[in-house]
Amino acid sequence: MRFHGALLEVAGIGVMLAGRSGAGKSECALELVTRGYRLVADDAVDLVIEDGGLWGRAAPAVRNHLEIRGLGILSIPDLYGADAVTGSAEVALLCRLEKDPGPQDRTGLERATESLLGVDVPRVTLHAHPHAGASTATLVDAAVRDTLRRRDGHFAAERFDAHLRALVRQR
Repeated sequence: MRFHGALLEVAGIGVMLAGRSGAGKSECALELVTRGYRLVADDAVDLVIEDGGLWGRAAPAVRNHLEIRGLGILSIPDLYGADAVTGSAEVALLCRLEKDPGPQDRTGLERATESLLGVDVPRVTLHAHPHAGASTATLVDAAVRDTLRRRDGHFAAERFDAHLRALVRQR
Protein backbone atom coordinates (compact mmCIF):
# COMPACT_ATOMS: atom_id res chain seq x y z
CA MET A 1 0.00 0.00 0.00
CA ARG A 2 1.31 3.46 -0.88
CA PHE A 3 0.67 6.09 1.82
CA HIS A 4 0.94 9.83 1.27
CA GLY A 5 2.93 11.16 4.21
CA ALA A 6 6.39 11.28 5.71
CA LEU A 7 7.93 8.50 7.78
CA LEU A 8 10.79 9.09 10.19
CA GLU A 9 12.59 7.15 12.87
CA VAL A 10 12.32 9.29 16.00
CA ALA A 11 13.88 8.09 19.26
CA GLY A 12 13.93 4.55 17.89
CA ILE A 13 10.31 4.33 16.68
CA GLY A 14 8.68 4.88 13.32
CA VAL A 15 6.53 7.99 13.20
CA MET A 16 4.22 8.61 10.26
CA LEU A 17 3.33 12.24 9.58
CA ALA A 18 0.02 12.51 7.77
CA GLY A 19 -2.19 15.36 6.65
CA ARG A 20 -3.42 17.27 3.65
CA SER A 21 -1.07 18.73 1.10
CA GLY A 22 0.45 21.89 2.55
CA ALA A 23 -0.09 20.85 6.20
CA GLY A 24 3.65 21.05 6.90
CA LYS A 25 4.63 17.36 6.89
CA SER A 26 7.86 17.83 4.97
CA GLU A 27 8.90 20.94 6.92
CA CYS A 28 8.29 19.05 10.16
CA ALA A 29 10.28 16.09 8.81
CA LEU A 30 13.18 18.38 7.90
CA GLU A 31 13.20 19.90 11.39
CA LEU A 32 13.22 16.41 12.94
CA VAL A 33 16.19 15.46 10.72
CA THR A 34 18.07 18.57 11.89
CA ARG A 35 17.51 17.31 15.46
CA GLY A 36 19.32 14.08 14.67
CA TYR A 37 16.40 11.82 13.77
CA ARG A 38 16.30 9.82 10.55
CA LEU A 39 14.18 10.15 7.42
CA VAL A 40 12.68 6.98 5.98
CA ALA A 41 10.41 8.47 3.32
CA ASP A 42 8.74 11.68 2.19
CA ASP A 43 5.49 11.85 0.21
CA ALA A 44 5.41 8.21 -0.91
CA VAL A 45 5.68 5.61 1.87
CA ASP A 46 5.31 1.96 0.90
CA LEU A 47 3.63 0.09 3.76
CA VAL A 48 3.86 -3.68 4.28
CA ILE A 49 3.07 -6.15 7.03
CA GLU A 50 6.19 -7.98 8.22
CA ASP A 51 6.63 -10.12 11.33
CA GLY A 52 3.22 -8.96 12.59
CA GLY A 53 4.17 -5.29 12.41
CA LEU A 54 3.50 -2.45 10.01
CA TRP A 55 6.68 -1.35 8.24
CA GLY A 56 7.30 1.56 5.92
CA ARG A 57 9.94 2.20 3.26
CA ALA A 58 10.47 4.95 0.73
CA ALA A 59 9.16 4.42 -2.76
CA PRO A 60 12.32 3.86 -4.84
CA ALA A 61 11.84 7.05 -6.88
CA VAL A 62 11.95 9.34 -3.83
CA ARG A 63 14.32 7.46 -1.48
CA ASN A 64 16.57 9.77 0.59
CA HIS A 65 14.91 12.93 -0.75
CA LEU A 66 12.64 15.54 0.78
CA GLU A 67 10.65 18.16 -1.11
CA ILE A 68 10.33 21.55 0.55
CA ARG A 69 8.24 24.27 -1.05
CA GLY A 70 10.52 27.16 -1.92
CA LEU A 71 13.68 25.02 -1.76
CA GLY A 72 12.80 22.16 -4.07
CA ILE A 73 14.13 18.61 -3.81
CA LEU A 74 16.76 18.08 -1.10
CA SER A 75 19.09 15.09 -0.82
CA ILE A 76 19.11 14.41 2.92
CA PRO A 77 22.35 12.35 2.93
CA ASP A 78 24.12 15.11 0.97
CA LEU A 79 23.02 17.78 3.45
CA TYR A 80 23.02 15.88 6.77
CA GLY A 81 25.11 12.76 6.20
CA ALA A 82 24.40 9.09 5.58
CA ASP A 83 23.16 8.58 9.15
CA ALA A 84 20.27 11.02 8.56
CA VAL A 85 18.36 8.39 6.57
CA THR A 86 17.35 4.79 7.14
CA GLY A 87 15.82 2.22 4.83
CA SER A 88 12.75 1.28 6.87
CA ALA A 89 10.98 1.68 10.19
CA GLU A 90 8.14 -0.05 11.98
CA VAL A 91 5.25 2.40 12.20
CA ALA A 92 4.49 2.86 15.91
CA LEU A 93 2.83 6.30 15.93
CA LEU A 94 0.72 8.24 13.45
CA CYS A 95 0.73 12.02 13.82
CA ARG A 96 -2.04 13.68 11.83
CA LEU A 97 -1.21 17.32 11.18
CA GLU A 98 -4.38 19.38 10.84
CA LYS A 99 -4.76 23.12 10.27
CA ASP A 100 -8.06 23.04 12.17
CA PRO A 101 -8.32 19.80 14.14
CA GLY A 102 -11.64 20.74 15.77
CA PRO A 103 -12.47 19.63 19.31
CA GLN A 104 -9.73 17.49 20.81
CA ASP A 105 -9.07 15.41 23.90
CA ARG A 106 -7.14 17.72 26.19
CA THR A 107 -6.23 15.20 28.89
CA GLY A 108 -4.56 12.41 26.96
CA LEU A 109 -6.35 9.73 28.99
CA GLU A 110 -7.42 7.99 25.80
CA ARG A 111 -5.14 7.49 22.80
CA ALA A 112 -6.97 7.10 19.52
CA THR A 113 -5.84 4.53 16.98
CA GLU A 114 -6.09 4.36 13.22
CA SER A 115 -6.06 1.19 11.18
CA LEU A 116 -3.41 0.95 8.46
CA LEU A 117 -3.42 -2.35 6.55
CA GLY A 118 -5.43 -3.80 9.43
CA VAL A 119 -2.90 -2.76 12.08
CA ASP A 120 -4.18 -0.37 14.75
CA VAL A 121 -1.56 2.37 15.15
CA PRO A 122 -1.70 4.89 18.03
CA ARG A 123 -2.71 8.29 16.60
CA VAL A 124 -2.41 11.86 17.77
CA THR A 125 -3.91 14.79 15.92
CA LEU A 126 -1.77 17.89 16.19
CA HIS A 127 -2.72 21.46 15.40
CA ALA A 128 -0.23 22.28 12.69
CA HIS A 129 0.60 25.67 11.33
CA PRO A 130 2.03 25.43 7.81
CA HIS A 131 5.63 26.61 7.69
CA ALA A 132 5.97 26.21 11.46
CA GLY A 133 7.99 23.01 11.17
CA ALA A 134 10.05 23.66 14.28
CA SER A 135 7.07 23.97 16.61
CA THR A 136 5.28 21.05 14.96
CA ALA A 137 8.46 18.96 15.28
CA THR A 138 8.53 19.76 18.99
CA LEU A 139 4.95 18.46 19.31
CA VAL A 140 5.85 15.29 17.38
CA ASP A 141 8.94 14.79 19.56
CA ALA A 142 6.79 15.12 22.71
CA ALA A 143 4.21 12.69 21.29
CA VAL A 144 6.97 10.14 20.62
CA ARG A 145 8.39 10.51 24.13
CA ASP A 146 4.90 10.11 25.62
CA THR A 147 4.30 7.02 23.46
CA LEU A 148 7.53 5.47 24.72
CA ARG A 149 6.57 6.23 28.34
CA ARG A 150 3.12 4.68 27.77
CA ARG A 151 4.80 1.55 26.40
CA ASP A 152 6.71 1.35 29.69
CA GLY A 153 3.47 1.70 31.66
CA HIS A 154 3.83 5.37 32.63
CA PHE A 155 0.73 7.45 31.89
CA ALA A 156 1.13 11.10 32.83
CA ALA A 157 -2.55 11.86 32.26
CA GLU A 158 -3.63 9.03 34.58
CA ARG A 159 -1.20 10.18 37.30
CA PHE A 160 -2.44 13.75 36.92
CA ASP A 161 -6.07 12.60 37.08
CA ALA A 162 -5.38 10.54 40.23
CA HIS A 163 -3.58 13.51 41.79
CA LEU A 164 -6.53 15.84 41.13
CA ARG A 165 -9.03 13.28 42.46
CA ALA A 166 -6.96 12.92 45.65
CA LEU A 167 -6.95 16.71 46.11
CA VAL A 168 -10.72 16.82 45.70
CA ARG A 169 -11.18 14.02 48.28
CA GLN A 170 -9.02 15.98 50.77
CA ARG A 171 -11.40 18.94 50.72
